[in-house]
Amino acid sequence: MKQKIEIFLENLVMIEQDIIARYLEPLLRGDRKGCRSVIEETMQKGIPANSIYVEMIWPVMVEIENLLRRDKITTIQEHLATRVNRTIIDQLQNKLPRRPQRNKKIAICCATDEIQELGAQMMTDLFESDGWEVRFLGGGLTNEDILSFANEYVPDILLIYGTTPKQAPEVRRLIDTVKSVNAWPDMRIMVSGGLFNRAEGLWEEMEADLYAGTAIEALHVAADENQNAQTAQRTINRRKKRKLIEIEVEHEEIHEEVLV
Repeated sequence: MKQKIEIFLENLVMIEQDIIARYLEPLLRGDRKGCRSVIEETMQKGIPANSIYVEMIWPVMVEIENLLRRDKITTIQEHLATRVNRTIIDQLQNKLPRRPQRNKKIAICCATDEIQELGAQMMTDLFESDGWEVRFLGGGLTNEDILSFANEYVPDILLIYGTTPKQAPEVRRLIDTVKSVNAWPDMRIMVSGGLFNRAEGLWEEMEADLYAGTAIEALHVAADENQNAQTAQRTINRRKKRKLIEIEVEHEEIHEEVLV
């Protein structure tokens, strides 16, 4: 499996930081034309679509989220930037490489925040490009909705992307239900984005099977067959009892100290 991932990544090209900076400037203004111009120029230089996803749009998305959390940009700027980024990836999706089918299925759901939906959509596109059969559920679904879909679709992986402190208890209950019911013994739960990227070790405390910090990491982890039985012996009783809000507050305090 790792060899297939290496094939997928072999045509990735590093994008220079000045190009990313030139893209970020019009992005924060919501200047669609300016952003398209930078993307077109980048592709004319021979940069493939998957490189633009991984080396440009993804890190810019993360930077926008960080800027918003630090009150360096307004909510309006974040919304404008996210909308433009979504337009760009909608246009790039059909230009991604297509790898042979893996005969593996993944379902991706996410928080309702626009920036989290963007990250989940990008992961959906990249998994599909890498040969997975993918279903993108988006945000706003109840645990019952997700469990009902999993029962019908029976994915190899259920990926939960992006969680806020407020949503974390429901995600924990979802994972608990999957583990306790054990109706899908071969389905692994992967988490990424949002609170999972900010609170180290939270994914293990929630008893998720897999964690990935980025889209590329998600492809690597999902393709690693050695991960299949990684957490088979985990039990809810072994979970640490730290409160989710305390985890978030603790992280925020550390983050502020680093900034100072």
